[in-house]
Amino acid sequence: MELIILCGLALFAYFYRVTDGKNATGQTYKYVTSTIGDLYEKYAPYSFKTVREKTKELGQEYTTKQYVVQVIVFAVVAGGIAYLYFFSLLMAILYAIIAVLFIPYLAYLRCQRIYSEYVFEQIQVYTTNVIMEFNTTQSFVKSLEGVRDSGILEDPVLSDVKVMIDMSYTNGTIDQSIIYFNNKYPYYMVKNMHQLFLQITKEGARDSGEALENMSMDIDALVEGVYRDRMDRQNFHKRFLTFGLALYLLVMVMQFLLGRDSYLKLLDMWYVQLLLHAIIIINSYFLLSGERYYNEQTGVE
Repeated sequence: MELIILCGLALFAYFYRVTDGKNATGQTYKYVTSTIGDLYEKYAPYSFKTVREKTKELGQEYTTKQYVVQVIVFAVVAGGIAYLYFFSLLMAILYAIIAVLFIPYLAYLRCQRIYSEYVFEQIQVYTTNVIMEFNTTQSFVKSLEGVRDSGILEDPVLSDVKVMIDMSYTNGTIDQSIIYFNNKYPYYMVKNMHQLFLQITKEGARDSGEALENMSMDIDALVEGVYRDRMDRQNFHKRFLTFGLALYLLVMVMQFLLGRDSYLKLLDMWYVQLLLHAIIIINSYFLLSGERYYNEQTGVE
């Protein structure tokens, strides 16, 4: 404990010297945040930067205040749980720090989920409107151009539609452009719709209206199922978190059954402490795995 306090004082003295003692607290905060920001810009994957920027544009990125509250909640909950297990202030501080370190990873998962949901909504707009345009133009490329110029699509889907149009004119066929888009967005409704357009284009169907109407109805049913599944997943996610956190508190039941004095005697045995650490780690892995599944499997058909 004394070592931790000394390290903290040493860090404070260092930052104080760096800022020449002028408004040390505020300057230290700015120094730390700017340093973290520089590291993020240097090492964060480009793909995640794009995802995070889109999350900000959608107005769903956490504010600084929300992140601070999240840090406090994680530290307090993790520290409290660790103290209930080990009755050690050092262990409480250690687990509180470890819990806070996972916040960037959880933020990454959350941004990925929001971006995935956004892309799925754009794909829904793309498929529905291409079908509507085709009913008028009877040309797949002209339908793409109509959707491109309508202003209803946004990047990254809009940019990929432009690539499809250029590829179609360059190659004189829609095959390569469809393969490109299918690989970029491997949704069933995209593949099914493109397959239908390939058949209409190559086989020269005389009356494609009924087939397109059926495809549009299939897309609506598929989208409805995805949104219903999303709501079910959100409800399950809340129950999952409640259950996962409750697992940590089973140690209180054990303390109640054994009595506090008997429990404290057990803590003197190294293998008991090892078992308690294992319980915390397994429970934490269980929660993280659930969070990862909830955030990464969204919007999948």
